[in-house]
Amino acid sequence: MVNGVNTGFLVETTRNDVPSSTLGKDDFLKLLVMQLRYQDPMSPLKGTEFAAQLAQFSSVEQLSNINTQLGQSLDANSALTASISNALAATFIGKGVRAVTDSFKHDGTSEVKLGFTLGQHVASTEIKVYDSFGSLVKTIKNAGNTAGDHSVQWDGTDENGNALPAGEYRFEINAEDDKGESVAALGYVHGIVSGVRFKSDGTVFIIDGVEVPLSHVLEIMQG
Repeated sequence: MVNGVNTGFLVETTRNDVPSSTLGKDDFLKLLVMQLRYQDPMSPLKGTEFAAQLAQFSSVEQLSNINTQLGQSLDANSALTASISNALAATFIGKGVRAVTDSFKHDGTSEVKLGFTLGQHVASTEIKVYDSFGSLVKTIKNAGNTAGDHSVQWDGTDENGNALPAGEYRFEINAEDDKGESVAALGYVHGIVSGVRFKSDGTVFIIDGVEVPLSHVLEIMQG
């Protein structure tokens, strides 16, 4: 509507494109063309200035191509590394491992070997075992106080000596120094690799029925 007259034209007021904060080679070329189109005819762009701007455009294009090629190369290297890692991971099936995790499975009859590492000497250490519902079922005291690796055998019983059913369990290490302050401890389990799974977020070992990322494996031994 102009001065009360309907012009019949529909003006588009919504744009779907989002401004970019990056100046690409196409934008650079558009700026150069616009500069040539709207230059002052009384003071045209000098040849040396035009050549310099063309050189800048060429540099931008080359840098863009290099960036694309580097990205493709990194993707190819990543895929190759993942392929090699997956192929090697399968050779660990049947091997004994020591892996960082707080989860394990109890078959209802066999003892379970639980381990942990202390970075310093402590006054007391307890291993607390929880069932799949989060209930505390066993506390193992005096598990080891010196700096280094320690391991204990859990016989699969609760505090009253009753055998616990097969299932998933987890454990935590509570270590304190002589002032009663908590000391960090790294818990791990011993087990046999029964399988390998290739997941979108990485390769995992199946250790006694529990998934453990390959990066959490501390040691591999003969099964």
